Amino acid sequence: MLYVKHLKEGVKLFKALGSEVRVEIIQLLLEKKEMNMNEIASSLGITNGALTSHIKKMEECGLVKIMTDSQGHGNEKKCRVNVDRILIDVEPVDAEDERNIYNVNVPIGHFSDYSVFPTCGLATEHELIGTVDDPRYFAYPERINAKIIWFTRGYIEYIIPNLLPASQKIDQITLSFEISSEAPGVNSDWPSDITFFLNDTEIGTWTSPGDYGDVKGIFTPDWWFPNWNQYGLLKMLVINKKGTFLDGLKISDITSDYFELNYKSMIRFKMMVKDDARNVGGLTIFGKEFGNYNQDIQVRINYSPM
Repeated sequence: MLYVKHLKEGVKLFKALGSEVRVEIIQLLLEKKEMNMNEIASSLGITNGALTSHIKKMEECGLVKIMTDSQGHGNEKKCRVNVDRILIDVEPVDAEDERNIYNVNVPIGHFSDYSVFPTCGLATEHELIGTVDDPRYFAYPERINAKIIWFTRGYIEYIIPNLLPASQKIDQITLSFEISSEAPGVNSDWPSDITFFLNDTEIGTWTSPGDYGDVKGIFTPDWWFPNWNQYGLLKMLVINKKGTFLDGLKISDITSDYFELNYKSMIRFKMMVKDDARNVGGLTIFGKEFGNYNQDIQVRINYSPM
């Protein structure tokens, strides 16, 4: 997901989307998943020089990712769409609110509690942690180095470090993470109802469309198994005074005021696939060195004086 916080920040993006040719390139890449420059130019009937100019503009604003494939003859440049959704804040953020922000990254292996059922497993960027489908390895000390985690049902919970200045209350929590379903092997049509909790309160559910392995994840290491999940979707969960939102769409009426959080509060965030969910399709969490976004769970907290 591409998040534009201010309209001025999105000028390059708007210009990139203001070209019919560039929109055709995006549509072509969405259909083919991945193409080299010659294939794109030939399909659209334009010169390589003209294509290079279009691709450069889309790469600069984050719409397209260019990868170098050295397996063929020479270094072949391949392109793919780099976003699954664009979110734009039209209403500007108050300058004071922008200053009162606390950011922290939570590595996906630093979970504080779990209850998971096979298929399940963990891996670092170099190797599997223990044996797959054995939940006991979720308690193994090496699990703190996990860069990818998956399970069919159950939950995983994280304590979000709260180092806010004294006498401050929390007005909004924003969490960003890359997730997908967990299918046997991979299956892009494998829905899973993933429910989110804050301090044991259910704040909403999102249905993941599938478990993706059609192409290799941009950051997924070379040793990773080609018939296993390769990447997920980047989601942004926001809890504020108006409710709970996922990628800008309201998913519940639970507000930040409900929790009365402040600089002393413990903040626990849980992701769960319930036993009785309509779609029990599992959960995969991608951290750094895996997937398409090379990030852990990013947390942004807006606060103000109590």
